Amino acid sequence: MKKRNLSFWEIWNMSFGFLGIQFGFALQNANTSRIFETLGAEVERIPILWIAAPVTGLVVQPIIGYFSDRTWTRLGRRRPYFLVGAVLASIALCIMPNSPSLWVAAGMLWIMDASINISMEPFRAFVGDNLPSEQRTLGFAMQSFFIGIGAVVGSVMPYVFTNWFGISNTAPEGVIPDSVKWSFYVGAAVFLLSVLWTVFRSREYTPEELDAFAENQQRETPSLTAEGESLRVSKLRSYGVVMILVGIVATFFPYYFNLQKELYILTVGIGLIGVLFMLAAAVRSRNVENGFVVIMTDLLYMPKTMKQLASVQFFSWFALFSMWIYTTQAVTGHIYGTTDPTSQVYNDGADWVTVLFGVYNGVAALVAFLLPVLAKMTSRKITHLLALVLGGLGLISVYFISNPDWLLVSMIGVGVAWASILSVPYAMLAGALPPKKMGYYMGVFNFFIVIPQMVAATILGFMVNRIFDDEPIYALIIGGISMILAGLLTLRVEDHAVIAVDPLSEA
Repeated sequence: MKKRNLSFWEIWNMSFGFLGIQFGFALQNANTSRIFETLGAEVERIPILWIAAPVTGLVVQPIIGYFSDRTWTRLGRRRPYFLVGAVLASIALCIMPNSPSLWVAAGMLWIMDASINISMEPFRAFVGDNLPSEQRTLGFAMQSFFIGIGAVVGSVMPYVFTNWFGISNTAPEGVIPDSVKWSFYVGAAVFLLSVLWTVFRSREYTPEELDAFAENQQRETPSLTAEGESLRVSKLRSYGVVMILVGIVATFFPYYFNLQKELYILTVGIGLIGVLFMLAAAVRSRNVENGFVVIMTDLLYMPKTMKQLASVQFFSWFALFSMWIYTTQAVTGHIYGTTDPTSQVYNDGADWVTVLFGVYNGVAALVAFLLPVLAKMTSRKITHLLALVLGGLGLISVYFISNPDWLLVSMIGVGVAWASILSVPYAMLAGALPPKKMGYYMGVFNFFIVIPQMVAATILGFMVNRIFDDEPIYALIIGGISMILAGLLTLRVEDHAVIAVDPLSEA
């Protein structure tokens, strides 16, 4: 039995919710640093204020994936999570721009990011569940298209409200401008309504139907022997010991050299993961297998393609987070020549950044359906390499620009890279995953998005402050180099899938 090819409009409906998810995500990315700085955060402290959100994602995504693999309701198994995440994220979007203090805003970012993760993770598995192998590149490209459209509108909303509707983009010290507030309100409505469209306009295969598909039967995981069980316990214990030791040694350096305390989040976190491996080994050695044990064990037994993609994702997303965290400060300081968030010049520069973010997302939407064509002509690896090199050069070029208008050219390269990052790695990954663990491993794959965000948030502030004399533009150069490195690492990924490129062939 084989999954049927879905029509263009069926793939459209199952991907439409990403329009709202990315609308909210774009508002968050383009305006959070601005909100934090308006509420009194110093530039070198801004990265750490982002840290709670990715830490939450690190925990939430695999858990949501694990449970969505095992859920079946009248709404299916993935769609209930879409809906819950959308409701929570919409509430957070309404509250965040009205935050009375910096820590309230940081808390809302935490809740918002966790809620977006609840919606986003099952959407990735949704494509793997519903589409045959040859349509997955197209399915993830469709998601990239909606991500691009949603992000374009979300990114430029403050600019639109200011320049088209005359809503003020300035406010008294410590108050978020009305243009930003109204943008977040609109984002909340779009997020919820678009996810509702996917929930009620798409269907899912039942667990019994999924089990009957030939491609799923070929990737079933064999039962473990007693020797295999013992090996897994030993591996959990060994990794636990190593990570605890690494965490202890790494924690010594910020203590001894009196470095920024934010580094403890990263070093202590490594040790805590080691403790979790040790706990899982202890529980598994008693022949007890629960959700915690399964999650920790499967983390060590990722498919080979997933391990190869891990480094690609790490350096890709490190670059993206350096851009999201520092573009506002880099552009306003390096090109507009101001660091005063209450000044008109600063807010004009910050508004231009939202336009730039809209441009790269618009480019991503435009090139999304070209990626499967290029991948069929070459390969998905070459396609991803070319896209990431263009993105890296785009970030580095910001340093050499003095006229803000030329930043639009930089964003073209970033947009091509963004389209590929949102589709090609997931298309390569989906064909390598066990079908009954699709949601879980898609959640674990988020580690390689979250971990680079944690690294960026803990070391970039230190580097900008101690090495680059509070010049955020250098964070973008580091990001550009990181993205080019990610492209080169793509060449070592194993991928042999057939790629379909005609979205209308089954319409």
